[in-house]
Amino acid sequence: MITIMHQSQKIRYTFWIALWLGISPLMGQTPFYPSHDEIVARYRHAAMMDSLTRNAVFKSTVTAHWSSDEQSFWYPNLLPDGTTEYVHVVAKTGKKRPLNKAEIAAMTVANKADGQERRQPQQRGPADFRGGRVSPDKQWEAYLANGNLFAKRLSDGDIVQFTSDGTRENPYGAIAWSPDSKYLAGYRTYPVQDSLVHFVLSAVPKTTRGQLVSRPYKQPGDPFTTYDLFLFPLDKRTAIRVATETIDFPSAAPLLRWRHGDARHFTYEKFDRGHQRFRVIEVDAHTGNTRAVVDERSSTFIYHDRQYTYYPKGSNLLIRTSEKNGWRHLYLVDLITGIEKPITRGEWVVRDVIEVDAEKKQILFTAGGMNAGEDPYHVHYYRIGFDGNQLTELTPEPGHHSVTFSPSGAYFIDTYSTVNKLPVTKLRRSKDGKEVAVLEKAVLSDSYQQSGATPPEVFVAKGRDGITDIWGIVSKPSDYDPSKKYPVLENIYAGPHDSFVPKSFVPYSEMQSLAELGFIVVMIDGMGTANRSKSFHDVCWQNIADAGYPDRIRWIKALAEKYPFVDTTRVGLYGTSAGGQNTVSALLFQPHFYKAGVAANGCYDNRVDKQWWNEQWMGYPVGKHYEAQSCATVANARKLNGKLLLIVGEADTNVPPESSHRVADALIKAGKTFDFLSIPGMGHSDGGPFGRMKKRDFFVRHLLKAEPPDWNAGELPYNPNIGRERWSFQ
Repeated sequence: MITIMHQSQKIRYTFWIALWLGISPLMGQTPFYPSHDEIVARYRHAAMMDSLTRNAVFKSTVTAHWSSDEQSFWYPNLLPDGTTEYVHVVAKTGKKRPLNKAEIAAMTVANKADGQERRQPQQRGPADFRGGRVSPDKQWEAYLANGNLFAKRLSDGDIVQFTSDGTRENPYGAIAWSPDSKYLAGYRTYPVQDSLVHFVLSAVPKTTRGQLVSRPYKQPGDPFTTYDLFLFPLDKRTAIRVATETIDFPSAAPLLRWRHGDARHFTYEKFDRGHQRFRVIEVDAHTGNTRAVVDERSSTFIYHDRQYTYYPKGSNLLIRTSEKNGWRHLYLVDLITGIEKPITRGEWVVRDVIEVDAEKKQILFTAGGMNAGEDPYHVHYYRIGFDGNQLTELTPEPGHHSVTFSPSGAYFIDTYSTVNKLPVTKLRRSKDGKEVAVLEKAVLSDSYQQSGATPPEVFVAKGRDGITDIWGIVSKPSDYDPSKKYPVLENIYAGPHDSFVPKSFVPYSEMQSLAELGFIVVMIDGMGTANRSKSFHDVCWQNIADAGYPDRIRWIKALAEKYPFVDTTRVGLYGTSAGGQNTVSALLFQPHFYKAGVAANGCYDNRVDKQWWNEQWMGYPVGKHYEAQSCATVANARKLNGKLLLIVGEADTNVPPESSHRVADALIKAGKTFDFLSIPGMGHSDGGPFGRMKKRDFFVRHLLKAEPPDWNAGELPYNPNIGRERWSFQ
């Protein structure tokens, strides 16, 4: 039996002996092709590593339980020996001391008594009304009957009927009172029933037939429920159509916001379908006329889900985000004049708005890319004034930061790390970010340190333009031999909705587990993904099939230039959901580079997938580019030259399973061979333990040219914990 051992000392010894003899240890590497016995040993070794690296990190986070006066807090620490310690901290000084269980019990009771652990549900008005049925002056009560709007005077029961053309099918609704109680505003609705998608559950216990499951599912090009905006003045006792176009996107009626100190004007937000125009529209209730206070247009897209807007209470201001100047930044809008001024600016990205303090006129936000020389995806926390002055960095240390605030916001707990540096947790003062104390520094388990595992390496190379930095990570076998050349596996997920390479500490992952079999495993954020400049992101526009491949290929080649043990003639890739689509697209459209792929539950034809995601990036209306980039047409299926395994869960409620079957149908009609695995009862996933096992066997067979373990013969026991990490799929 062959035993795989940690060989770092042997590698270093061989390396220096070769140099002493005047021989380059990196010249003439031989491709790594293990025997069957060697690969079985590597599977066994990977399983051992999976076990040794579980629960590897301790003291990596602090969950604070604050006292009612916010002068102190306590938190638990799970220790490597399995015990738990409890730590008490004085907030002002950061002084720490241990607590016993009796003290913890007393503090928990106190916290519950003053309500720290309770959350009161928000009170909302009826679904058809926003803010309630009764007018602000308590004189009228509005109600709907048979789809029409009425109001009853509470003093004498006098009834006003505003509409008579409403029906149960096309009712009036989403009604709101004006602040002065002189009129109502709301919508007439024209609902759309979404078409159904179907799948069959083939192996339901206690049945002898497949069970059909059908559900509504909106695909690109499908119609939306539409809304017409109306005013309902009490003195005119009628409905007045507002002079604006029908709202046909997205799926809910926009909220109406009245101008501060003025009941005559209100605004609502409108995204045009196609994601290329965003407006804040003001309505004059006296005339029914409108004007655009904000009117932003893009030749590519405006990212709907990241269009942040906030209306500070007691003002006529709007704080919003925009990428109109090439980077996502904050802007302050005067809703009366329409004048818009930048709050933040520069070649960096506002990631999120955490809090707006209207009284102090300050914004707490996160950003990436502000610190020169640091990974631009690392999140840092900042505070800035509405006027763009007094920018304060609250989390100065290099790294990816995650913050939790005390109940009043006076203090915050900051945990930061990098993908290969252990987390550090500090207590800071919120007003200026001043460090109060180091609370914890994470430690690794003894078993992890003895395993020979290491976190991934960060690697940066230029993208397709030769200018832009592309960031990624690399995992290699713990016993790699620099005189050998190892095939590459790319863990790909190029969904345009985010960036995906981990930035917090990663002690071990499925990538490393795969690497132990004899692969160099990488993950990259190429152009077309989010959290960089607008031009970086725009690459995906009507171009999802690009998936950043020119950047990825150049990155992997640059990696091979630095590390000659990287074999760019044997490159495979795997992914799920958008990553599944990326995998198949790579094999079809980049066959010169990618030779094998495992794709799970992919959205292979953007016309078959969900509307909200695909129209955002591929645009509306649905044009010829949808078909041109589809993996499910015979014309594109003919381009397959490499090896492909398709995995699909038959109960996928995210991407219809038929998407995978359409690819299979196209490949069959194109005369192509491929592997196909349908997993009964499974939803949207990477295939679960069985799928991950098949993925390993597939790459071992096709890139390492080795026969994987004979699972049926019991050559190795089946491992239900294989590749245990979890990913968030769109």
